[in-house]
Amino acid sequence: MAQEIEKKFLVTSDAYKAIALKKIRITQGYLSSVPERTVRVRIKGESGFLTIKGIGNDSGASRYEWEKEIPLAEAQELMKICEPGVIDKTRYEVPAGTRRWEVDEFHGDNEGLVVAELELANENDAFIKPGWIGNEVTGKVEYYNAMLMKTPYRRWPKSQRP
Repeated sequence: MAQEIEKKFLVTSDAYKAIALKKIRITQGYLSSVPERTVRVRIKGESGFLTIKGIGNDSGASRYEWEKEIPLAEAQELMKICEPGVIDKTRYEVPAGTRRWEVDEFHGDNEGLVVAELELANENDAFIKPGWIGNEVTGKVEYYNAMLMKTPYRRWPKSQRP
């Protein structure tokens, strides 16, 4: 059983772009978006992936994750039967010390939202936050991609937006 442990933060500036090692466009849909077991189909560049995630722990930082690469053509076919709504984003891989942040700049209905994630060995793993990292949103379900598919950022009341 694979556990994913990560912290999620809002991004306050685009300074990460100048130091990004690479960027890639990602589109993804959900075959199931119930919190207990999300099943995601992702097209990342020219590769396809199928991912199953379990419900998060109390802090929202840790949850079960299983992912397998699948042929691109199969991922494209599975996207056709996903729930309504697609996540479209550009992912930047950004070094910071010995760590690598993943920064997702959302497009379409989630335009304007930029979120950074950092995978950790455990929930208490120490790390340094770069200057472009803002408030932590780990465990806030409205920032989960499966929820952004249902209630996109552009539909959030202005008072709820960062």
